[in-house]
Amino acid sequence: MTLLAIPFPDFNPIALEIGPVAIKWYGLAYMAGLLLGWMYIRRLLTEQRLWPRGTPPFDATRTDDLLLFMTIGVVLGGRLGFVLLYEAGHYLSNPSEIAMVWKGGMAFHGALLGCGLAIWLFARWTKVSTLSTMDLCAATVPLGLLFGRVANFINGELWGRPTEVPWGMVFPEARLQYPQLEPLPRHPSQLYEAALEGLVLFLVLRYMTHHRGSLQTPGLTTGLFLIGYGLARTFCEMFRSPHAGHALNIGPLTAGMMYSIPMILLGMWFIWNSQKRAAKAA
Repeated sequence: MTLLAIPFPDFNPIALEIGPVAIKWYGLAYMAGLLLGWMYIRRLLTEQRLWPRGTPPFDATRTDDLLLFMTIGVVLGGRLGFVLLYEAGHYLSNPSEIAMVWKGGMAFHGALLGCGLAIWLFARWTKVSTLSTMDLCAATVPLGLLFGRVANFINGELWGRPTEVPWGMVFPEARLQYPQLEPLPRHPSQLYEAALEGLVLFLVLRYMTHHRGSLQTPGLTTGLFLIGYGLARTFCEMFRSPHAGHALNIGPLTAGMMYSIPMILLGMWFIWNSQKRAAKAA
């Protein structure tokens, strides 16, 4: 181990304990992301200048219902996504563990699909625009990603590849998977993802919604998010340790990259379709 390696901080993954109840930072991150997203969507709905003809797709009071739909979509989609996309063999052999979300195991791409279905159901139930609802949610998702990736860092999970950069960090949990190699300094890739998928992507979408009028064209903000996340995730995967033994780790490509490619293509379709509809309406 190089003398310049930074030891991983001794974080306690449990933020608060009340009797037998333990509240983990990971759970708080999900809660913070959902609540901040709820607040931000309410704010966007009150800014009439952002919307076509100054008319938001629905009243701000509807965001309470949207929060419920999104929470279910994130939890169920994220968990089932991890089960099916990353550890199908294990959970087929141990189906009783599928519901044990407190043991960890959530996948963003699964949560994305779950939220897409939740948004469609919400829009059908409330009879509002599906595309504009997607745009609202897309503009807020990076907030949740920012908190989620920081929680990944606190948990010492999803660490990066071995590195010689001065900020390389030794992650104790890496020894469980690579005992013959550890301890090695690794990229704190969780923080790279928090910065790019979270902060940078939020600022880009904020610029597009408030200075380029992307919410005026339903579907455009969604497309920009899908492409932005797909590119950011693909870049960060070059520094993140691949999911061990995954069938989609092919050469330089990782499962995270492979799952992001459809996102980028879908984002391109959303943008093309939004521009096509805007041209017809002009």
